[in-house]
Amino acid sequence: MSQPVYLSDLGIVSPLGRGPTAVFEAMVSGGSPGVVRRPDLLVGGATAHVGVVDGRLPAIPDHLACYASRNTAMIIEAAEQLRAPIEAALSKFGPERIAVVMGTSTSGIDEGERAVWAGRAAGKVPSSFDTRQQEIGSPAEFLARYLGLEAPAYCISTACSSSAHALAAGRRMLSTGMADVVLAGGADSLCRLTVNGFHALSALSPGRCNPFSRNRDGTMIGEGAAIFLMQKAPSEVALLGVGASSDAHSMTAPEPDGAGVELAVRQALDDADLSPEAIDYIQLHGTGTQQNDAMESRVVRRVFGTRTPCSSSKGQIGHTLGAAGAMGAAHCWLAARSDNPDGRLPPHVWDGAAEEGLLSECLVRPGQSLSPAARRVFLSQAFAFGGNNVALVIGRRS
Repeated sequence: MSQPVYLSDLGIVSPLGRGPTAVFEAMVSGGSPGVVRRPDLLVGGATAHVGVVDGRLPAIPDHLACYASRNTAMIIEAAEQLRAPIEAALSKFGPERIAVVMGTSTSGIDEGERAVWAGRAAGKVPSSFDTRQQEIGSPAEFLARYLGLEAPAYCISTACSSSAHALAAGRRMLSTGMADVVLAGGADSLCRLTVNGFHALSALSPGRCNPFSRNRDGTMIGEGAAIFLMQKAPSEVALLGVGASSDAHSMTAPEPDGAGVELAVRQALDDADLSPEAIDYIQLHGTGTQQNDAMESRVVRRVFGTRTPCSSSKGQIGHTLGAAGAMGAAHCWLAARSDNPDGRLPPHVWDGAAEEGLLSECLVRPGQSLSPAARRVFLSQAFAFGGNNVALVIGRRS
């Protein structure tokens, strides 16, 4: 069993709201306040349902304008929610002992897209555009510079498992003594590249995402940022176990039987020294595509049977891509805390149309809660293109 590290604090901005309290209340209510129809994303002008962070975001400081993007604005929003514990960590450990690991799949590519369009119209790219706005490593570099941190700062980009990998990497940094505190999470923002890319793969739903339904017809793209403050000092919720695999079955399709996913799940359980029966809830990857939901159902049934409550957040926030792993972990963190005295679980938002062989028997219903005796140990799953799979065990140690 690996020594756990603790997820002490969370900063989050998502289509469910801003800050842990707002996100938790919207999540357990089954709402989806940020899901809207947008006519400006798909080539040809068709509308797409997406999960949007509503309202104004913070301005980028002038001295960091070279990183200006919607992603970095959401990162500021999430990081400022952590300002007090970050300042306490700086005072205790110093900037050279606080590291940053972020996951992303798009970084600021939307700014690159806009620069290209402006360049086509004007004959040259706008002088305000800087390639650092869209570099994959920029979210971590920006966050470190924004906070004045001096320890290692880097990004992981493995598509939709990126920020789950970031949490695993943060634990390794703490366990090996590379840092005393790690800010780990992910951020991704809406852009035409990803929406049209999923559409080209016939993986984008023409309506709202409907995971694990017999009527499912694709995923729905969302945006957001979630950042954890991780450290060895005990707090209420820990990262108890990590598992990862790369089955390399296909560039875009999951391996149908889910062998690589099962390997990651069993690794995470072994790492946490837990049996499948010890897991009280599973945050599913649940994209709403035919292939993912069928594969994930096979794996969950093999490992857990149909006794463990499960749900996917995609119907409420969309697929936040590189931020999805951190979002799933955040939803588990929120449900595990004592701030949730009734043990309310994230409900599964769908049309209720069951399909034999999927997970309809164990999908969380609105208002469903954990047993008072539950330890509150959860599994969060994140899968990505190329067969890049991560499973995280998150919850209370005892």
